[in-house]
Amino acid sequence: MRSRVRGWRRRPNELRRRSDVVETWTLLGVGLLLFVAAPLVGMVAAWWAHGDAHATAEKQRAERRQVRAMVVRTVSGALHTPQTGRRPSAKVTVRWAEPGTGPRTSAVRVPSGTRPGDTVHVWLDSRGRGVLPPPDDSAVRLHAATMGVCATGATAAVVVLGHGLVRGTAMRRRLAEWDRAWAATEPAWTGRSV
Repeated sequence: MRSRVRGWRRRPNELRRRSDVVETWTLLGVGLLLFVAAPLVGMVAAWWAHGDAHATAEKQRAERRQVRAMVVRTVSGALHTPQTGRRPSAKVTVRWAEPGTGPRTSAVRVPSGTRPGDTVHVWLDSRGRGVLPPPDDSAVRLHAATMGVCATGATAAVVVLGHGLVRGTAMRRRLAEWDRAWAATEPAWTGRSV
């Protein structure tokens, strides 16, 4: 029947080895890193990603504009994009009027099912080309949360891998210590001479 003595690696005794002390302190460090450092790294990464994504969204809002345009003709059929989560879209030619320059046209993507004569809202860049709308606040928050979770997970993975390396090294040293101790003890127990 096995019994465990709690804390035997921390208390001084004849059975405690140096590798036991190193492993105990490593476990304490790993716990601290997993429950304090990894979440802090995730929060810092999320804060940084939110600031960066917010600045990018503001820049895109300043560079892009939304206009109300009329669909002139369909250029291509529906394009299904199931992996992006967006609705199927179709490429169409739209026309809108700019103050001072008159009517303009451009090819843009709109939800499929849009027919010539329909009015749509499209986003254009400074050259009048159709572009995606700038990310809204929920997209910025989602990006920040995703980056924070990924940074936390990556930090935790590095900590766990580092702990595995330290523990493997400690186990090899412990086995080497046991081999040396047995080499010194075996002749007295077995009566064999080395």
